[in-house]
Amino acid sequence: MTTINDGGPAFPRHALEIKLPDGSVVPKDPGMTLRDWFATHATEADIAAVRAHGLAADLANGLGTRYEARYIHADAMLRAREVKP
Repeated sequence: MTTINDGGPAFPRHALEIKLPDGSVVPKDPGMTLRDWFATHATEADIAAVRAHGLAADLANGLGTRYEARYIHADAMLRAREVKP
């Protein structure tokens, strides 16, 4: 099984956990991942490019959803971050 690179938290916080007055501890909520942030910010042009360039055969044939196209775009953005200039 392949692990999806989610890019980690988009807006990391410094606190590791929240301690409540009764002594109990609430684990840190990592919030939105960078992959989710990229997906939510994919434009209509980005979605069209995913379909036009056949980045996913099903999307190019109109069988995939716009949401799937957003995540294909997000994955491409994460891969682009790994390229060293």
